[in-house]
This record gives sequence, structure tokens and C-alpha cells, in this order.
Amino acid sequence: MGREVIRILSIIIATLLSCYVVVASIFFGHTTNKEVCQGLQIVVRDSLDKHFVTEGDLVYLLKKAKVYPVKHPMDEINTDKIEEVLLKNNMIAQVEVYKTPSCLIKLEIEQKMPILRVNSPTGNYYIDNAGSVMPLSRHYVAHVLVASGNVGKEFAQKDLYDFALFLQDNDFWNNQIEQVYVDADEEVVLIPRVGNHRIVLGSMEHYREKLDHLKLFYEQAIPKVGWDKYSVINLKYRNQVVCTKR
Repeated sequence: MGREVIRILSIIIATLLSCYVVVASIFFGHTTNKEVCQGLQIVVRDSLDKHFVTEGDLVYLLKKAKVYPVKHPMDEINTDKIEEVLLKNNMIAQVEVYKTPSCLIKLEIEQKMPILRVNSPTGNYYIDNAGSVMPLSRHYVAHVLVASGNVGKEFAQKDLYDFALFLQDNDFWNNQIEQVYVDADEEVVLIPRVGNHRIVLGSMEHYREKLDHLKLFYEQAIPKVGWDKYSVINLKYRNQVVCTKR
């Protein structure tokens, strides 16, 4: 009789333990899935060089689009939707959004890289290194080549974009050319950093060849006459450097 009681008790205990395991699995599984987001971790990868995007800007965008994740259940947070919302900001080139085991949503942001600033009657904006238009920032001014005058967007995104890329890859001209002025016929005048003269480039056709002639002129003539001898150096006519004395 004692053995029978022990057997029955063993069966009862085993059954209770099985029920406990099932209930605990359901309960804790439900709790894990419903854990809420404890915070937003934002990393702007190139923030030491540029300051176009702030944490406040990103939080504002997410709240405005009603996808701000903090205090929302982790399993209901759509990271793809958050990326989509943030990429609408014209200052952002790339974004990665993912969940962490500690119930945080992490944003990794890469800002756009401007290479040209346009100040014209039709608008003020940057051209980035992919040839796209990006707006000016209220937080930060990039020290890049400035183009003014009659600058149309198509001219800026094609001819001036190509010119700005050329300057970026050429240390001498990148340090020498500070501004570009475009007239009504899309002819270009360059303003140098060194020397009190204007450089009439004319059309953007063959600009590399024209600058090669100018560099040779700088190397051969300027050491003899000085930087202030001429007020205008005209490269408009191919294979010619025509100078106007001050």
C-alpha cells in the first residue's frame, strides 16, 4: 500500500511539474515578446567632420512620422520603416536600424558629403559627391568650393559637379581655386586664393587642358613678375594664356 501511494504521488508531482513547465514557457515567452524599447542609441559615423544631422533632428523625424520606438513593444517596431523615414532627410546618405538584446533601437547614420555650394538667384544649396542636391544646414557650413551667379541646377549637377570632383582629386587646384562665378552664357570665371587676379575660364569645355596651361604659366612667369602683375588671366581661347596688366 505504501508503494502504491508513493507511485501515485510521483505521478501527481510529475504531472504538476509538466504543467508548470508549459505555463512558465507560455508566460515568459509572452513577456519576452512584449518587452518594450528602453531607448534610442544614435551613432553618426562621420560627426567629427560634418554636423549636418543632430540627434534632435532624427528624433523629430521619427516622432512626426509616428515611428518613434521608445516605450513601444520590441516585436511591434518596424526597423525597415524607421530606415525609410530617416532616408527622406536629404542630409543622410545611408542608415542602418537594428534591435539590440538590451531592448534598445540602434541607429547608425552616414551623412552626405557636399563638394560644392551654390549661391544663385534660383536657390542656395549643396551638391554632394554623388551629384545630388542637398539643402543648406542650419547647424553647419561646409567649407567647399562656392559657385555663384547664374547657376542652373542642371549646370551645377553636371559641369560644376565634374569640376568640383576634379578639384578634390588635385591638391594644387583644390588649394588654389576658391570660388566659381557663372555668367548668363554659362561661361566661368575662377577666383583664386593666391594672387589678386581673376581667371577667365570661358566654357567648361577642355577645362583640364586650360588649367594645365595656367599651371605652366604660374610656374614660368609668376616667379619673374609676381602675383600682382596681372588683373585678369584669360584661358578662354584654347592653347592661349592672355593676360591683362594691372
